[in-house]
Amino acid sequence: MTFQQALKDSEQFKTRHALLGNGFSIACRPNIFLYGKLYEKADFSELSPYVKKAFEALSTQDFERVIKALRDTKEIIRVYRGTDTTLIEQLQKDADGLRELLVQTIAACHPAWPGEIFEHEYTACREFIGNFKTVYTLNYDLLLYWAQMHTQDGEDPNSDDGFRKPEDDFEATYVTWEPWNSKTQTMWFLHGALHLFDAGSETQKYTWINTGVRLIDQIREALNKDYYPIFVSEGTSREKYAKIKHNDYLAKGYRSFCEIGGCLFIYGHSLAANDEHFLKRIENGKLKKIYVSIFGDPNSTQNKEIIERANRMATARKYGGLEVAFYAAESAKVWG
Repeated sequence: MTFQQALKDSEQFKTRHALLGNGFSIACRPNIFLYGKLYEKADFSELSPYVKKAFEALSTQDFERVIKALRDTKEIIRVYRGTDTTLIEQLQKDADGLRELLVQTIAACHPAWPGEIFEHEYTACREFIGNFKTVYTLNYDLLLYWAQMHTQDGEDPNSDDGFRKPEDDFEATYVTWEPWNSKTQTMWFLHGALHLFDAGSETQKYTWINTGVRLIDQIREALNKDYYPIFVSEGTSREKYAKIKHNDYLAKGYRSFCEIGGCLFIYGHSLAANDEHFLKRIENGKLKKIYVSIFGDPNSTQNKEIIERANRMATARKYGGLEVAFYAAESAKVWG
């Protein structure tokens, strides 16, 4: 069906929610956010020469897949050759270095400031996300945040990301997230984002309004100081879930997603196995129906896999029943 037909069908439910995948960002700037483009622009010079060869050996440009392969290989070698600590340490170092390179590359390739997104694109995106009570994203970039904050002069944003001025420092150049501010929260970065930083005792968000410095420049400055954003890029679902559990913001976002009812629109996500920690929650949760976007030919290999995984969610639901429907991603016109 078309996106508009899906919206009409969803009127039977009290609430609509959205889960965004990388296709949301690709639809805006495909020359930036496709994994292949990130690979082309990544500077591997500071890593061991084996890292790039690992991409070639696996015939992939997917950072997460290589990170997973390096960590899996480390564990296998630990079993077979536990005394070979040099190789084990090198594999761990390369996996960690590759994760950090992914962060740096996304930041370096990201649009420099909100003005690089056109007005008509913001208008279309805000119309799209305005259909949903809560928007959850698995992306790390700033596009959703920029779109939510892009309002007319004097108009407050109609979304809430849960961040507020620190109670003990109203002069701070950043804002912080606390659990008690999440009751009205309508936007969640489930895997972290480039503008959210783990400051040890608190989760900080860098903002332009408090500094006059472009968000992406603040992020780059932080990266140069070896400060890294909250960024879940581990290769497997199990590893991602472990990272989520150890951060208060991410854990709360995960619990929020587990509790949603009504219906869920999934846009731009391949329902891949490395995000099973969220797909399982759909299977076992309170949602009555999910609408899954399909881009291009429904009979393509990738789309057949998406359709099969979505249908398995319905058959796996033990109580309450779960309906599945599919809509054409292009018809949503997320960015106009």
